Amino acid sequence: MNFGKLLTAMVTPFNEQNKVDYDKVTELIEYLIDQDSDGLIIAGTTGESPTLTNEEKVQLFKHTVKVVNGRVPIIAGTGSNNTKNSIALTKEAEEAGVDALLLVTPYYNKPNQAGLYQHFLALAESTSLPIMLYNIPGRTMVHLTVETIVALSKIDNIVSVKESSGNLDAISQIIEQTDDSFTVYSGDDSLTLPLKSIGADGVVSVSSHIVGKEMKQMLNAYDEGNVKEAAAIHRRLLPIMRGLFMAPSPAPVKAALRMKGIETGSVRLPLVNLNEMEEKIIQELLK
Repeated sequence: MNFGKLLTAMVTPFNEQNKVDYDKVTELIEYLIDQDSDGLIIAGTTGESPTLTNEEKVQLFKHTVKVVNGRVPIIAGTGSNNTKNSIALTKEAEEAGVDALLLVTPYYNKPNQAGLYQHFLALAESTSLPIMLYNIPGRTMVHLTVETIVALSKIDNIVSVKESSGNLDAISQIIEQTDDSFTVYSGDDSLTLPLKSIGADGVVSVSSHIVGKEMKQMLNAYDEGNVKEAAAIHRRLLPIMRGLFMAPSPAPVKAALRMKGIETGSVRLPLVNLNEMEEKIIQELLK
């Protein structure tokens, strides 16, 4: 299932008391749609999902559904390392009216491939919504193999994968061995164009908060056959893409948004805001 080329993994705006600021959420949604985001991922890693309560997540889903009002797909992060809890949150997300789900591999417990398959199967059976798998071994210490992703892609409502393994060989095999209707998204901004060149459908992006229109331009240029133009845009954007991950995300992107006049507040502990030197680096990059 194609959700579009450029999906933004949206930050969660907080107020001065570190509570979700729904007025700022509304402003951010409007800004991201204006910046050419084809879809929004809510309560993913960039949305600080580990420190959001389930109640906050559900409220965020409901609010986003209301504000977006069908203009772009909303993909809700409901995955965790507890299958039963993930199923409960998934059901609430479906009731809230989201369009699809992002399900991360279970972190910390270190399930084997059989356990991963059963986890995602149980989640798929609990919902009628389309599912995007999320493979990010660098954060979860668990790797979904090509074989497991291909097997999961045969389940009717498992329709997509966000690939953050950085392994171009494995991602090539996934694209080759799954149906054309199964979409593959880069989970790394800097690999958007390299992955596009081997057949990926687009990117789940953090940088699109800051350079969304430019990223869309790059993707469109590639699709229109202007490969040199796309490559030139990629090279130009690379320092920004890298800079936005110079400290644990989403601290850099929240700082960059503030510099652009979009206030999304602080990050929640155990994450911390950028220090003075890091702020200066981001400021230079934005120039």
